[in-house]
Amino acid sequence: MTQIRFPAVRTDDFDYELPPELIATHPLTERTASRMMVIDRERGTIEHRLFSGLPTFLRDNDLLVFNDTRVIPARFFSNDKRIELLRVDHSDLLHWRCLVRPGKRMKIGRTVEVGPSTGTVTAIDELGYRLVSWDHPVDESAHGELALPPYMQRGEEESDAERYQTVYARQDGAVAAPTAGLHFTPELIDSLPHSFLTLHVGPGTFRPVQVDDPAEHRMHDEAYELNANSADRITRAGRVISVGTTVTRVLEHLGRDGPISAGQGRTDIFIYPPYKFRVVDALLTNFHLPKSTLLMLVSAFANRELILEAYEEAVRERYRFFSYGDCMLIL
Repeated sequence: MTQIRFPAVRTDDFDYELPPELIATHPLTERTASRMMVIDRERGTIEHRLFSGLPTFLRDNDLLVFNDTRVIPARFFSNDKRIELLRVDHSDLLHWRCLVRPGKRMKIGRTVEVGPSTGTVTAIDELGYRLVSWDHPVDESAHGELALPPYMQRGEEESDAERYQTVYARQDGAVAAPTAGLHFTPELIDSLPHSFLTLHVGPGTFRPVQVDDPAEHRMHDEAYELNANSADRITRAGRVISVGTTVTRVLEHLGRDGPISAGQGRTDIFIYPPYKFRVVDALLTNFHLPKSTLLMLVSAFANRELILEAYEEAVRERYRFFSYGDCMLIL
């Protein structure tokens, strides 16, 4: 039997030029006012619509799947403002796993003060995370901030507490928002067939791929959960429409070895071309950073050349990019 070999992709194969002014640093006044590019994979077509027209693309027995994680204040600064800590996860209130900037100042044994609490670096793992032990719990409400994406180049503003959060967020634990869901209002969700899962989005969503060969890139693992009711509805759906790359990663992780079933755990699945999707039939997603793992996932779902063509057209048509930007529906 002849083995089919695919040409290896390189990280540079997922690059594109983006004028900085197209990066959306603030949300639109209305959640549903975004533009929506519609890509038909079978026909290879690209259309320009409004997100409010999403229901017109749905069929009977479709099911939209949302990620109901809730973004928590995960960014902290030392009292002298010289150290930034991004808490990735924590086993309890006194033991954190963090990304730290600047890392060279936080070697094992070094301390940092946040409010009245003093933390000590006890270990550095293979991904560069600092394990920090605190003498007293850090007061999140007093010292924590939302970790807005670096490309926004600004600090948290009052409106972000609401807008950098989906209207259905309910499970605390994400560092970053599942941004495809930011376009939905409660009224729109109630009018559509839907279900939920949870993936607590980590900082890996912003982490660039720093190797030439994507196969050598290591994903940060993230905690997920899918309950039995959602699993049953997904299994019975005519088309599973994933609202975001985070939902896609959980569904494809759970569907690798057969039908979807309820479960919880951690996943570090990395989807890039070529990849055979087993669960997701359509994808709603925002526009992603050049050379990012998320752009690679989208390129695996559709044809890479078609996706890059779509991104070029989005630039020409002045779409708004990234977390607070416009979206793309891939059918």
